[in-house]
Amino acid sequence: MESADLRAMLRRLRKATKSWRTPVVSEISHQHGPFRVLVSCLLSLRTRDEVTASASARLFALADTPEKLVELDPVQVEKAIYPVAFFRNKTRSLFHICETLIDNHEGNVPESLEQLLKLKGVGRKTANLTLILGHGKPGICVDIHVHRISNRWGFLKSKSPDETEMILREKLPKRYWMEYNDLLVSFGQNICKPQSPHCSQCCIAEYCRRVGVKRRR
Repeated sequence: MESADLRAMLRRLRKATKSWRTPVVSEISHQHGPFRVLVSCLLSLRTRDEVTASASARLFALADTPEKLVELDPVQVEKAIYPVAFFRNKTRSLFHICETLIDNHEGNVPESLEQLLKLKGVGRKTANLTLILGHGKPGICVDIHVHRISNRWGFLKSKSPDETEMILREKLPKRYWMEYNDLLVSFGQNICKPQSPHCSQCCIAEYCRRVGVKRRR
């Protein structure tokens, strides 16, 4: 894929995404700081956006800082975030994260990928998205949409999201890093579905190699 093609594709996606719903973690980041971004990222793993949105709202109504959260009973947190996936495990991770932030970071969310990855339950996707949306720093967040679509376009060839991230760090111009995840997540949720994508409605169909696509609409 030529760099000019990538520029054209992302330009069209920027325009198209204005009519689609913003991913929930991005919505939260527009009004709140890195702690809420980090927590909502954690809650969003393996969970639909609408569930993440309501669970995040219930939790932040109880506690919106590490100091307030650790004062809660774990059962309160479990009830607040249910039915996010793995809500009990996520509750334990939240308490551990908050205790670490208080003990080691004066209650603040770290601003480096290395330090974020040291937090219990925080993987590369969550860490990168917290950097981007919480701190406004460059990162490449790769979720299943970004991994799948980047391969489907033929922009790269990889077997896992982590491998996709490493390739993108070498191949994707840095000026696109911070917006790449939001654009592809919105695109994947609305048009470029995992099964039978809406190719007839796609604004960038002419550039896509449709790698692995067996059925399309």
